[in-house]
Amino acid sequence: MLKTSIQFEKIISECRDLFSKKLQDYGAAWRVLRPSSITDQIYIKVNRIRTLQMTDVKMIDESEEGEFVAVVNYSIIGLIQLEKGFSNDFNENKDEILSLYDRYAQEAKALMERKNHDYGEAWRDMRISSITDLIYQKVLRTKQIEDNQGVTIVSEGLDANYFDMLNYAVFCLIKFSEKQNNFEHQII
Repeated sequence: MLKTSIQFEKIISECRDLFSKKLQDYGAAWRVLRPSSITDQIYIKVNRIRTLQMTDVKMIDESEEGEFVAVVNYSIIGLIQLEKGFSNDFNENKDEILSLYDRYAQEAKALMERKNHDYGEAWRDMRISSITDLIYQKVLRTKQIEDNQGVTIVSEGLDANYFDMLNYAVFCLIKFSEKQNNFEHQII
């Protein structure tokens, strides 16, 4: 599991770097989004990934990996919005936003480590397409919970689903990075 923890940190660092750059370019414009809008953004991303996986035809030049990075970042945005609520003012303190990003990334990592212990890193034997389907299922569950005004009878809440989507997307990004490393080693 040490390998997974190191890989997780590397992937999150890459996702955070993009998040930070977009925060510089756009500010925290996403602060005006309600949680349901963030969930729909994740839905759009994961739906595109599924479409690419099922058709193998890409009409715009954006990779699956880039869409998984977006799922990671939108999941963290969703967690931030659940904590802070949405706002009509998006002139947020960038250091505070990045601190929240880091806190939720660390919480996701701790959750991933606990689940990996109990599940024996079963995700390593799964296909990226299957993990994508799990993210899709989590998005649909999240949409249903939102449609129920956040009320659940026996299910986990919105935050648990955002954490799971984040971690599943990281798993896919790890699997992509391992494929690239294996390919590079075969060439040499």
